[in-house]
Amino acid sequence: MVTTTENPFLSGNFAPVQKEMTSSTLQVKGKLPSHLSGMFVRNGSNPQWEPIGQYHWFDGDGMLHGVRISDGKATYRNRYVRTKGWKVEHEANKAIWSGFLEPRSKDNPGGMYKNTANTALVWHAGQLLALWEGGAPHAIQVPHLETISEYTYKGNLASPFTAHPKVDPKTGEMMFFGYSFASPYLQYGVVSAEGELLRTVPIDIPQPVMMHDFAITQNYTIFMDLPMTFNQERVQTGKPWIMFEPDRPSRFGIVPRFGDNLNIRWFESPACYVFHTLNAYENGDEVVLIACRMSSSTVLGSDDAQSDPEANIPRLHQWRFNLSIGNVNEEMLDDVASDFPRINENLLGQKTRYGYTGKIAQSSLPLFEGIIKYDLNTGKSETHKFGQGRYGGEAVFVPRPGATAEDDGWLVTFVYDTNEDASELVVVNAQDITGEPIARVLLPQRVPYGFHGAWISEEQLSGSLRI
Repeated sequence: MVTTTENPFLSGNFAPVQKEMTSSTLQVKGKLPSHLSGMFVRNGSNPQWEPIGQYHWFDGDGMLHGVRISDGKATYRNRYVRTKGWKVEHEANKAIWSGFLEPRSKDNPGGMYKNTANTALVWHAGQLLALWEGGAPHAIQVPHLETISEYTYKGNLASPFTAHPKVDPKTGEMMFFGYSFASPYLQYGVVSAEGELLRTVPIDIPQPVMMHDFAITQNYTIFMDLPMTFNQERVQTGKPWIMFEPDRPSRFGIVPRFGDNLNIRWFESPACYVFHTLNAYENGDEVVLIACRMSSSTVLGSDDAQSDPEANIPRLHQWRFNLSIGNVNEEMLDDVASDFPRINENLLGQKTRYGYTGKIAQSSLPLFEGIIKYDLNTGKSETHKFGQGRYGGEAVFVPRPGATAEDDGWLVTFVYDTNEDASELVVVNAQDITGEPIARVLLPQRVPYGFHGAWISEEQLSGSLRI
């Protein structure tokens, strides 16, 4: 059993749940829309055993929480992602791997690093994949959420696999990348709509960096070489091996979808860090990127002598890269702290009017107190508030079947009520963002705060690959 000592990521609703369960008798407050049919699945960190040393929220084993909705009713289930590391530790009845804040041990039976598969999910080519950016995806069988195996594209995957691949809604192609501590520090891959790994090419960057996300447009892929660097030599001087370097500029690389080092264009802007992008698109000679930007970050390591009082506060920003004259314009779109951005993914890589982010609460912990809906045409925004003592997560947009308006659909997310010590799935009408949820599905156990989710439609569930 994991203890809940002083570490805040092992306490409250960050604390893991050990019980895997299935429940088909869920109470619904309000009314689930008749056209809302499919499954919401969210990934997150949930350590199986008491962690070794310094535990960070990013370290825990992946656990999937899923709510399936059909005919106005809902069912729930949660399952660990049974990675190789999870199996080794399960057999040992204890944690074997320490977290990324601890020194690596070469003597672990499963290698130096444990692929936790705990960060995000993507649906592609009839398969749900659980993702962790340091290793291969894991194939998940739906709706049961059982782990099938690592997914290496018939052994052709030659790099780690980002937690945030991008699926082009027009072509069905999926773009991904993998970063590494050793050269090549960055590799870029494309998977066909049918699930065939078409190519992987190295992209030259000067040193290893943490590159959590990227973006695509109709014709381009955008990489972010930001100054969150890895450097083992720093450890010898008492500094973190991963650290934000404020004196190093941010670089954005724009490459044609099937391009490489020969035709990538690099643009520089002031030092910053971006965990998550909202979207990108082309506008004449410009490529436009929208993302949640921090002036710096101490989330993964810091040098106190260079600490920034604005560190770790993401705000929605826009970059315009002019491919004709080679300049870049950076602009803050909102001064309200928010992250975990999502859009109607039927328009990924195209210009969208609306975007949605999680509104960050004033807290030392990463808590989200609402959902912000941005109108990117007018610059205005509206906020859905979860309520006093209620905190949610990333809101996934689910388009209404047959919808013609971009925002015709629902936003779904898990919300934890600190007053009741209970969790629920909240369904919000995206066209009435400030209104009350149209439905709240009361869940049979607490769902810890997690990372990223996905909506799998009934059509996708019916055509999914089986064990």
